[in-house]
Amino acid sequence: MSNLKHWIWLTQRKGIAGQAAVRVLDHFGSPEQVYAADRGALELLGGLSEGAIRSLLDKSLGRADQILGDCDRLGIQLLTLQDATYPERLAAIHQPPLVLYWKGRQIAFDEEVAIGMVGTRDATAYGMQTAFQLSAQLTRKGALVITGMAQGIDASAVKGALSVNGPVVCVLGGGIDRVYPWYHKELYEDVAAVGALISEYPPGTDHKGEHFPVRNRIISGLSVGVTAVESGPRGGTLLTVGHALDQDREVFAVPGPIGAPSSEGTNRLIQKGEAKLILSADDILCEFAARFPARLRQEEALSSQAVEQRLEGMGKEPSAPKGRGVPREKKPAAEAKEEYLRWEDCKNKLTDDQREVLLALNEGELRADDLVERTQIPARRVLSALTLLQIQGYVAEESGKRFRVMAKLKME
Repeated sequence: MSNLKHWIWLTQRKGIAGQAAVRVLDHFGSPEQVYAADRGALELLGGLSEGAIRSLLDKSLGRADQILGDCDRLGIQLLTLQDATYPERLAAIHQPPLVLYWKGRQIAFDEEVAIGMVGTRDATAYGMQTAFQLSAQLTRKGALVITGMAQGIDASAVKGALSVNGPVVCVLGGGIDRVYPWYHKELYEDVAAVGALISEYPPGTDHKGEHFPVRNRIISGLSVGVTAVESGPRGGTLLTVGHALDQDREVFAVPGPIGAPSSEGTNRLIQKGEAKLILSADDILCEFAARFPARLRQEEALSSQAVEQRLEGMGKEPSAPKGRGVPREKKPAAEAKEEYLRWEDCKNKLTDDQREVLLALNEGELRADDLVERTQIPARRVLSALTLLQIQGYVAEESGKRFRVMAKLKME
């Protein structure tokens, strides 16, 4: 594998981005060979501006060393275009990112029914509820939701997937260490705990307006289909759909009220035949059932009442949210069950945090603070794990804010 330092060096060259960077890499074969190239070799390639050539002749690796150090400190992994685990779907698009920065689980995207979900930041209550419900349904049925981390439709899609135990993937328009918007810090933590945060920008990079249209090609590139929930006549949602159409992905759209500004874009997509009108997750997944027969599963859809309850627990995107990003749905106390639950049957369905919390509770009832001390997992992640374990039926909350397992674990 090529030296990561040279990959980062190449991505930091000014005047070398997008297809130009891919062309340079294809010509020389590896970042090391690009690094070793002199002016004559670069001029022989042709098509490079003088500024780009000067940038490629700058052999300083100081910035690359700094980025590698930041990644190590922050627990961020790197994936390069030539790595065996780089998603083939993404490698095949026009202008694939040379390097992906990654925090969370490693996900085999080429094996997933990955559905991009996009929509306006200025979403209506209808749009946010629809995004939440679709994302939850898709996740329950075995699909993987990919979205951004903006307010509005993005955030609602993230919360929907988290509410049914994820995982969910968010593609960012800045460094993974830069939370944007600032009040989504807890959502970032939740996504990294059960899914993945991905960016082509190194740590320390601010989220900028010009980054988002570029970022959108990755959302569609990792997906087999893209769903637009709400969109005005212009904006990032339609740009993502454009990428999806160029990449030969399936496109879906949620219809909205005639004349509603937030639905003008999605309604036009349907009218022009560029998107399939959908009313539920099944309208999306039926297009992939034959292609992924072992991946998709039949699950009963969340009822409208359940959606309302979970959305109420989530909050509505206030200017300074105080919620945790996933609902804390308190279940009524249930009588202790005598039967045992085989650990081998359930551990693969749980995240690392959920496994640690469940094992601690198997020894007896505990408060959340006790679990933090026992597991050494940050309080935010313990609370998220408890919420999801309750939703799955593994854990119940008793009086006094104490938690217990619904059935004892049998470890053998």
